[in-house]
Amino acid sequence: MNIAYWVLAGLLALFYLYSGVLKVIRSRDQLRPMMAWVDRLPLPATRALGLVEILGAAGLVLPPLTGIAPWLAAAAAAGFVLLQLGAIAVHLTGEDRRIALNIALTALAAVTLWSAATQL
Repeated sequence: MNIAYWVLAGLLALFYLYSGVLKVIRSRDQLRPMMAWVDRLPLPATRALGLVEILGAAGLVLPPLTGIAPWLAAAAAAGFVLLQLGAIAVHLTGEDRRIALNIALTALAAVTLWSAATQL
């Protein structure tokens, strides 16, 4: 894997690891100031989303690092593209119209996907 992949994947992995851990360990009241949409989903779904983010972050880093099933890095990046497209839809169907971060994360995940796919 090239340096560009590691920079992009590292940034994505750090963001999603942080975001996922928050969703798993914090209460709905603690999440609400950062994530206005948490009242629209059941708490178990929010926790599951956090777990998916943590596993995706691991999927971006561990397979290329160990050399075991490196195609999983591309799958994790594709999963983050889909996750952010869903997040944009959730934001737009609710009262929260702030999607700039989601668009940036979608673009970053798409470039990471391209970088991982070219390495296969």
